[in-house]
Amino acid sequence: MRTILCRQIDEFEMIETERPVPQTGEALVRIKRIGICGTDLHAFKGNQPYFTYPRVLGHELSGIVEQINGDRLGLAVGDQVAIIPYLECGICVACRRGKSNCCTDMRVLGVHTDGGMREYITVPTDHLVKVNDISLDHAAVIEPLSIGAHAVRRAGLSQGETVLVIGAGPIGLGVMALAKNSGARVIVMDVSEERLQFCREWAGIHDTVNALQSPVDRLRELTGGDLPTVVFDATGNVKSMTGAFDYVAHGGKLIYVGLVKSDITFNDPDFHKKELTLMGSRNATKEDFHAVLDVVRKKLVPLDDYITHRVSFNGMIDEFERWMNPAAGVIKAMVEV
Repeated sequence: MRTILCRQIDEFEMIETERPVPQTGEALVRIKRIGICGTDLHAFKGNQPYFTYPRVLGHELSGIVEQINGDRLGLAVGDQVAIIPYLECGICVACRRGKSNCCTDMRVLGVHTDGGMREYITVPTDHLVKVNDISLDHAAVIEPLSIGAHAVRRAGLSQGETVLVIGAGPIGLGVMALAKNSGARVIVMDVSEERLQFCREWAGIHDTVNALQSPVDRLRELTGGDLPTVVFDATGNVKSMTGAFDYVAHGGKLIYVGLVKSDITFNDPDFHKKELTLMGSRNATKEDFHAVLDVVRKKLVPLDDYITHRVSFNGMIDEFERWMNPAAGVIKAMVEV
């Protein structure tokens, strides 16, 4: 079968590999769609934590069930599925407390273990979500939206609460759309006016802030001097993540959705003065996937516009580096297998 291997930093290679055989408790899935996300871009450029080479990338996946070995769990050969790429141990302290998303021995497809940039993959059957009633494209983007859903759930938003989402990339877009669906008033911050305009059109966001133009003053203006009570940083940028403390109201919460390969520092007197709550939000749970699937089925998020670029599996290597150029205007690139 065809497999795209990231052999080392800045190097992809199309190779032939054996089709995997599902073990007991696993299913064989024919990959049909691969969404490209920041993790893939960072891994290709050598900026992804927890990563080793060579590696088959790809964790935003949808496909068709080809074979099931063991308990079918309500699935059948021919079913269309989204893949939950977080392979937890099931026995550690986090898993025992229902927080499988931050398992102590987490293996994420395409990061810690080989992912879905290939024609077939075997995964635990209980990590498949049947999605026969939505498109393959939409099925593949359930995963990034689930990361946003998990962050929103972590925040425990109240109806009408004012929140700020920093970073208008694919993850930030998911956070803002799901926060808005939960009844929050959403403000979006980014350095790109084009991205902010996309947020206004795609998610119906009325209030936006250019991070390069006195953002604290603008946020105070939009909030009557209070600042947002919840701030999500989805940038994966150390400067942004450090500066995000300045945007949170007294008694508020700061949730890091983006991940950066660096240390982050903050001013303790300000942190204590505001009695801030600082949270990390990692991956998503099966519950988050099903919550997003419900949103997708109800057409509450305009996913066709979320996918801005697409390419065939054979053409991906040639296109990949172009997608990293901001001028390309990529929101979500989709690979068709």
